[in-house]
Amino acid sequence: MRKILAYILSAIYYSIFTIILLIFHPIQVISYNLFGYTAHKKVVDLMNFLLVYNMYTLFNRSSFYGLEHIPKNKPLIIVGNHQSMYDISPAYVAFKKNHVKFISKIELAKKIPSISYNLQKGGSALIDRKNGQQSIQEISKLGKLIEEKNFSACIYPEGTRSRTGILKSFRPGGFMALLNASPSALVVPFVIDGNYKLHKFGGMFPLNIGLHLKYTVLKPVERDGITDEELLALVEKRIKQELGQSSTAL
Repeated sequence: MRKILAYILSAIYYSIFTIILLIFHPIQVISYNLFGYTAHKKVVDLMNFLLVYNMYTLFNRSSFYGLEHIPKNKPLIIVGNHQSMYDISPAYVAFKKNHVKFISKIELAKKIPSISYNLQKGGSALIDRKNGQQSIQEISKLGKLIEEKNFSACIYPEGTRSRTGILKSFRPGGFMALLNASPSALVVPFVIDGNYKLHKFGGMFPLNIGLHLKYTVLKPVERDGITDEELLALVEKRIKQELGQSSTAL
């Protein structure tokens, strides 16, 4: 019975999801070309708010915690765990005041209404995973942007999403490039808890229903006195602890 209901609700969810993307694509184009970055950002913020709360269509509840830990008027490197394609919009909602940008594979910047346009025009880094040099150059460019503008960059160092929710080992390359390009940025862990459960039935359709999806901003991690490698390891441990996957007190 649960799976049958999931099929019905998922069809409604994806219909609304598609409508949101189709409606907001021309609004993005108009806002960006006529009114510039600020207007475009407001449109993207609203779109992602609607995408997050469209989860209620599936009787899934989204909760945000620790937003008081988000620094203001500072460049941020947001380090998150990766559980699903649905990890992006919650980060937009949580860090909307910090002008969050993402590191995305270049393929997503083509042919997807609203999403591709935002990736092209919104300042995110578009990387070719087959070209390591290009990837580092794009990430470094993003790091310089957040340093100059007091924006934020969100990175998921696992590289690929965890289908079980168990945190994978963090890859250092992109994180180190951001650190080097933005020496004054604060490192903020962002914990995604439950998004992997959306795919309980084995794929994108149907999506699971009746979940409590949790998004938690942890306190910024100080960069002083430790190496970049130690910093990344510390962030990884704190995210594990928040997920209940580590008993080590930090």
